[in-house]
Amino acid sequence: MTNPTAARFRSLHATPALRLPNCWDAASAAVIAAAGAPAIATTSAGIAWSLGRPDGDALDRDAAVDAIARIVRVVDVPVTADIESGFGATPKEVAATLAAVAETGAVGVNIEDTTAEAPGSLREVADQVERLGAAREGAGPDLFINARIDMYLAGIGEASERLDATVARAEAYAQAGADGIFVPGVTDPVVIAALVKAIRLPLNVMAGPGALAPSELERLGVARISLGPGLATAAYEVARRAAIGLLEDDSYAAIADGIGYGTMNDLLA
Repeated sequence: MTNPTAARFRSLHATPALRLPNCWDAASAAVIAAAGAPAIATTSAGIAWSLGRPDGDALDRDAAVDAIARIVRVVDVPVTADIESGFGATPKEVAATLAAVAETGAVGVNIEDTTAEAPGSLREVADQVERLGAAREGAGPDLFINARIDMYLAGIGEASERLDATVARAEAYAQAGADGIFVPGVTDPVVIAALVKAIRLPLNVMAGPGALAPSELERLGVARISLGPGLATAAYEVARRAAIGLLEDDSYAAIADGIGYGTMNDLLA
């Protein structure tokens, strides 16, 4: 491996688990890095919202890549980017997306297997395998491809069949060149432990309120813990409360503990 930042990021998928906060713009990335994060992920939902678009492949490739580039420029830690389903209708277009992301200096991506055209459904395994193979080709050997499987998140199929179906997809994606497997939507510790045991690549889960604590996920063998859009939605909730405070409650309480103006300027200097 020729890229030391990529090698450092890859090495973090071990014990203890990589705790990976998700940013949505350059300023949030700078705040997260300053908090001590060893690496940063982007949230595709948060980036889309920050650019005035909904989540779900509504953002075009150039806008997404530009946002990733701005994030990479302001931090010194590895950045992995959520690129939804690859910003491309064809495997060739997915390869072009990966090449563009690698050019920004990001060292990882998430690629999901849902389809925007048919919400709540997954691509056929053969189709996703072809897209992941193209992604590997476009990314080069260093970039960490985290293949997302939305079986649990979308509630697809019978609950009793999801584990085996997820494991089968994980193996196919591994053979196609994926470096890690991301299974959002799973919270049952028995299922998580079974996924860790059955999947040969590092397992990433999405956590938040109601999920197992990070230390408990580590004990189950999870290699990577991310928050998805959770940080972005929490920040927007603070903005909503502050607006209500000003407009209705005769109060400034919601902004009392904000990061200082000078601190933010210094982080981005």
